[in-house]
Amino acid sequence: MYKSIIRPLLFLFDPEKIHHFTFNAIKISFLLPLVAWLVRKFYTIEDKRLERKVMGLTFKNPVGLAAGFDKNAALYNELANFGFGFIEIGTVTPKAQSGNPKKRLFRLLDDQGIINRMGFNNEGVASAVEKLKKNKGKVIIGGNIGKNTGIPDDQITSDYLECFMALHPYVDYFVVNVSCPNVGVTAKLQDKAYLVELLETLQKENAQQAIKKPILLKIAPDLNPQQLDEIIEVVAQTQINGVIASNTSVDRSGLKTSESKLAAIGNGGLSGKPITDKSTGVIRYLADKSNKAFTIIGVGGVYSAQDAKDKLAAGADLVQVYTGFIYEGPAMVKRINKALL
Repeated sequence: MYKSIIRPLLFLFDPEKIHHFTFNAIKISFLLPLVAWLVRKFYTIEDKRLERKVMGLTFKNPVGLAAGFDKNAALYNELANFGFGFIEIGTVTPKAQSGNPKKRLFRLLDDQGIINRMGFNNEGVASAVEKLKKNKGKVIIGGNIGKNTGIPDDQITSDYLECFMALHPYVDYFVVNVSCPNVGVTAKLQDKAYLVELLETLQKENAQQAIKKPILLKIAPDLNPQQLDEIIEVVAQTQINGVIASNTSVDRSGLKTSESKLAAIGNGGLSGKPITDKSTGVIRYLADKSNKAFTIIGVGGVYSAQDAKDKLAAGADLVQVYTGFIYEGPAMVKRINKALL
């Protein structure tokens, strides 16, 4: 019903407006009696065989919701009822920011993809913390952190550190987002030496806490083998827990969408089916080259159970969905978990 009726109707409207409309609809619906129970009954599979012990955490299943969907931690309690094993909120920055000018979210229907240049639009870390205080404990929560746009290079570390310390009591793991192509990321964040410095700073603060939280680095799918080798070295040197592979891509090769339409859309990060193989290739390279020395969460073009299986077979410990969740509908999580069983 979703793909034949609901999706065609939703896709008649602006993607960003529909995103907010859907959020509000879910929020309001879950205020009604029995809705949460019905959603769980329809979309959730509870089976111990699906459990994964990763980074010292027990995930009830290996399928998570990627960052960007619930930027402000506004809907994670409701979304937990759709069968996810974990939900990643953010990207969160220290101060609220509006992001890039609209229009900034575009569907590529012929490619089953999305291009976005949202620009870390979010309500700021303090707002996210207040919402996370209402966590009902239904699902593991990840905190994806970034820096505010336009800050001087010498403030980058303090931005990440501020988010890290504020969220530390309220999330189960962290993701350091340095690879988003939509925020004018400075060259400094692409420098290996600085990346080591940043992660070691976070690790130092992490060690001071009563409970040390896992830290992952989110990387781009467009990295070449030399750059991926450097990522492996960074993980080993800083002793973070692993990587999320991968973020959105700036590569436009092989798309069915016309050159004129792509030119009209302009810059942005590409997600969805067009990056399925690319992200899986990055996972395989990291897992093989490092001899599976660290955790890998696979994301990018997961639309089916087979896509999830391919990423797990390539070396991912867990997978995340986002664009596929939009195109395939909420039942995809159950389909993946059912196939894994």
